[in-house]
Amino acid sequence: MNTPASYFDDQYAGATDPWHLGERWYDRRKYDLTVAALPRPRYPRAFEPGCSVGVLSELLAGRCEELLSTDRVASAVDATARRTSGLEHVTVRRMTVPDQWPEGSFDLIVLSELLYYFDTETRARLVRRSVESLSDGGHLVTAHWNHPVAEHTCTGLEIADRLDSLTGLSHLARYDDPDFTLTVHEHRPGPGPVLSPARAEGLA
Repeated sequence: MNTPASYFDDQYAGATDPWHLGERWYDRRKYDLTVAALPRPRYPRAFEPGCSVGVLSELLAGRCEELLSTDRVASAVDATARRTSGLEHVTVRRMTVPDQWPEGSFDLIVLSELLYYFDTETRARLVRRSVESLSDGGHLVTAHWNHPVAEHTCTGLEIADRLDSLTGLSHLARYDDPDFTLTVHEHRPGPGPVLSPARAEGLA
């Protein structure tokens, strides 16, 4: 069963930043590691569903020509819009994934602290839509908490293991922290090695 929408509504009703994402060193470190793990220096077009209050959105904006950040909760969308108000290349929109999905393809999709709020079937559909929306050579980046939470249907470790088994995704990098797991996969519909940062610059 998916985590009900009322859970998120109740969280944001009591606080502007209910998970204190803009305050904790844990989250800042995780976001810095996420951005540092991006294999390309710049991405033409990126998508970040489940953006919450936009702390990661602000960091991703520095690596993207266009960034679409979305959330299902109106107050979270408003918070992200305020945080990125000076960044004209960032679009913030209210959207409930995977039932709602943006048009076009993306060079980067970031799923941070999102996938474990869905049941197995819906989570698979969200990942499938992500893979289908990636351009050839595009990157899917995920980061998820590993400790048990009542509202979570799985852990970051379980998500990472599942992604490694999917057709069309090639494993590029993985970081297993005691608290969270970060993965980077490249969209490779056909055979061939992943285009690592060294290969992209002709070093390997």
